[in-house]
Amino acid sequence: MARISNKFEGIMLLMCLGWAAIAEAEYIAYKDPKQHINVRIKDLMSRMTLEEKIGQMTQIERTVATTEVVKKYLIGSVFSGGGSVPAVNASARTWVDMVNGFQKGAVSTRLQIPIIYGMDAVHGNNNAYKATIFPHNIGLGATRQAYIYI
Repeated sequence: MARISNKFEGIMLLMCLGWAAIAEAEYIAYKDPKQHINVRIKDLMSRMTLEEKIGQMTQIERTVATTEVVKKYLIGSVFSGGGSVPAVNASARTWVDMVNGFQKGAVSTRLQIPIIYGMDAVHGNNNAYKATIFPHNIGLGATRQAYIYI
């Protein structure tokens, strides 16, 4: 009976220590989606260093971005300019893996802020292999009305 009691006491002690650690964990308002956006922003900004703020305002081109660069410089945004692709005829999986790699670097930082990924895609996404490209000239023509109705 003493052996069972000792195991039970050990389990209870571990549970109590776990609960104490949870109770002492710092509440982070900017990560709480139930909080008003202004509360979240104020909390996040109060926690950020100048280096983190500068990094978050920085957008770099995909060709110079790596998981390590995003993490080291606390980058806020990565961009694929016109024709900037991860590989010739890159599949959707290649794009997803590339962006996820950048995200891995971003969320491994102290504040865990994900990046924003941008792409030069004015007339459809011509950077992504086999993606739809919208007919620019037809689109422009459809915005004009040649007749005036009275």
